[in-house]
Amino acid sequence: MGNAFACMPRKEQRAAAAVSRSKRMGSARSARGGPKLTPAEEELLHRQALAMAIHQHLDAGGSMSRRIDAGASMSRRMAPGSTSSRRRGDLPDSVMNAKSVQVVLENLETKKIVLVHGEGFGAWCWYKTISHLEEAGLEPVALDLTGSGIDHTDTNSIATLADYSKPLLDYLEKLPENEKVILVGHSCGGASVSYALEHYPKKISKAVFLTATMVKDGQRPFDVFSEELRSADVFLQESQFLVYGNGKDRPPTGLMFDKQQIRGLYFNQTPSKDMALAAVSMRPIPLAPIMEKLSLTPENYGTVCRYFIQTLDDHMLSPDAQEKLVRENTPDGIFKIKGSDHCPFFSKPQSLNKILLEIAQIQAPATLLPGKANAEEAAEKP
Repeated sequence: MGNAFACMPRKEQRAAAAVSRSKRMGSARSARGGPKLTPAEEELLHRQALAMAIHQHLDAGGSMSRRIDAGASMSRRMAPGSTSSRRRGDLPDSVMNAKSVQVVLENLETKKIVLVHGEGFGAWCWYKTISHLEEAGLEPVALDLTGSGIDHTDTNSIATLADYSKPLLDYLEKLPENEKVILVGHSCGGASVSYALEHYPKKISKAVFLTATMVKDGQRPFDVFSEELRSADVFLQESQFLVYGNGKDRPPTGLMFDKQQIRGLYFNQTPSKDMALAAVSMRPIPLAPIMEKLSLTPENYGTVCRYFIQTLDDHMLSPDAQEKLVRENTPDGIFKIKGSDHCPFFSKPQSLNKILLEIAQIQAPATLLPGKANAEEAAEKP
């Protein structure tokens, strides 16, 4: 659970270091809003990430990923239905254009951003986000949750959300008392973030839910997807994507979509090169954590500022479902990415980066009144 980079084979270290070197190719790019990577540099970055994925997949007997603590560079430690035209028309392009975000590092409460992947993914999925955040001078940390990435825990043995979230909880437990982090949870990773908010609120500066399961007290992560996937009872009886790791006569233990289904639900705007990365890296989804009801209290969960990032061409968690989420469990701020599928770290990485930088610089809860959403919208420039 979150193996150190130092434990990696030499060729994996070289591959990871190559990714870090490619990030530094543009040393003239300012950490305060310089020009973005050229297409050639982005292609090189992706090829190196894919090479690292394949090396680790072959050597570890599983899918690529490590815990990635990228405070200085990735080579320091490996720690990890379409949108309607009506909805798009509601948000004029002039509102959606994202401006360059200037980062004043000395004003930040924390520079450390912990990236929590969603179901089936691993730390590997954040490779573009890590590069962009590093360029801005922040310290991204990506974790493999239990049974994800190259954590070899059998997903059929994961019985609780606490088990699944253990690498994140362990990371927070080990943080010094005077340190805080920003948590970013994608998709069902939002449940792990909510669980962490309840148990370690004093170590979390802000929580960002990226088209994620921002559940209420007493709600299950699965409930967020129920409108798309039918009710839990019907789904558990009829779905052909269930995994019965303990035998057909026992309750299902996991969930695994086929490649065509994954492409349609998650990657409808994702470049083919990133779908290739996902194809060698995604793992079965443990079912128990997403079927567990969370217990969340105002005294803990409710003390940390929450922000929600909506993705407006999302087939997995529709824009309508996301609107329902923020309406029923109102965050302190709402941001929107036009033209993004369920995986903006692949389909709209620069828009995602700008939003994360903006959230990192929000100084105090008073800047956004609790219980009211401040709609800020961003989109990838062509």
